[in-house]
Amino acid sequence: MQIEKKDIRALSKEQLRDFFVSNGDKAFRGNQVYEWLWSKGAHTFDDMTNVAKPTRQMLEEHFVINHIKVDTMQRSEDGTVKNAVRLHDGLIVESVLIPTETRTTACVSSQVGCSLDCNFCATARLKRMRNLEPGEIYDQVVAIDRESRLYYNHPLSNIVFMGMGEPLMNYNNVIKAIDMITSPEGLGMSPKRIMVSTSGVPKMIKKLADDGVKFKLAVSLHSAIDEIRSRIMPFSENFPLADLREALEYWYRKTKSKISYEYVVWKGINDDKASVDALVKFCKYVPCKVNLIEYNPIDDGEFQQASEEAIAAYIKGLEAIGIVVKVRRSRGKDIDAACGQLANKS
Repeated sequence: MQIEKKDIRALSKEQLRDFFVSNGDKAFRGNQVYEWLWSKGAHTFDDMTNVAKPTRQMLEEHFVINHIKVDTMQRSEDGTVKNAVRLHDGLIVESVLIPTETRTTACVSSQVGCSLDCNFCATARLKRMRNLEPGEIYDQVVAIDRESRLYYNHPLSNIVFMGMGEPLMNYNNVIKAIDMITSPEGLGMSPKRIMVSTSGVPKMIKKLADDGVKFKLAVSLHSAIDEIRSRIMPFSENFPLADLREALEYWYRKTKSKISYEYVVWKGINDDKASVDALVKFCKYVPCKVNLIEYNPIDDGEFQQASEEAIAAYIKGLEAIGIVVKVRRSRGKDIDAACGQLANKS
C-alpha cells in the first residue's frame, strides 16, 4: 500500500530541523530547505541546488511540494490580469492582479468555491469544495508578484483577500499564509498592506482582535438594515447587525484599526433614503471608511446597478458626518475578473 506523502510546506522550520536530526543529518539542513520552500519558492526538490542529491532523494521519498500552477492567464483592456490557478488535486481557483498608476494589488482566494450564499455573487453559486492550504494562498501572491514585476516593473504593493471564499471560514490557514507573506523568511511584506475582507462573522472578527493581527479589516456590508441584508446575504440571518456591530466595536477597542465597509448600491433594493440613513447611523459606531463599489452583473437581472443619483445620496449623507467615502469603479469586467464575478468560467 502506498503511503500518501505529506506536503512538506505543512512543516514548521522547527519540525523540518527535527526531521533532519532524526534522519541522522544536521539541524541546519532544515533551515536550508525551509528557505528554498518559502523565500526562494522552490517547486521541486531538484530546485534545491545547494542540498546534496542523496538528501533531495530522501525528501522526495517522504514529502511532496503541492505547488499551484497558473493554468490560464487573461489580460483585460484595463491592464487587470486574471489567473486561473490549478491546485495539486485538479481543482481551480482564481486570483487577480489589479494595477493602478501607483501600485499593484493582488486579489487572492481562500477557498475553492464559497461557504456562504450571497445572492449577488457568482462565486457563491459554486459549492465550497475545500479550504486552501497556507502554501496555496502564498503561491497565488508569489505568482502575482512575478506578473507585477514582469508587466509593471515593480513588486506587488498590496494584497486583498477578496477573491473566492470567506477568509474567516478558513481562519487558521489564512493566518498562517499571512504570517509567511509578512515574514522576512517569506515575502517580507508589511501587514499594513494586507486587507482581509469578510462578509461579517462576529465570533471570528473578535478572534482576529484577540490574536492581535496587524493587517486591515474590510466588511462586506451592503445594507445596515437586517431584513434587506438577509435578503442580499441569506446567511447573515445568523449574524444580525447588532452582533456584527458589537464585534466591530470590540475589534476597534483592541486594535485601534479603522474598518473599511464594502458596499454595493442596487436599484430597488438599497437605493432609498432609509438605507442611506441606516448606513450613516451604522458608520457612527466605529471609526471607518466606506467603499461604494460598482456592481458587476452576473446574468440574472435581479440585481441592477443603482443610479448615479442614488450613489450621490450615499456620498452626501456619509460626508456630512465626516466619513471618507470612495466610489470604486470595477476593473477587469471584460474578463470576468471584477468583484463578485470570479466563477471559474474558464
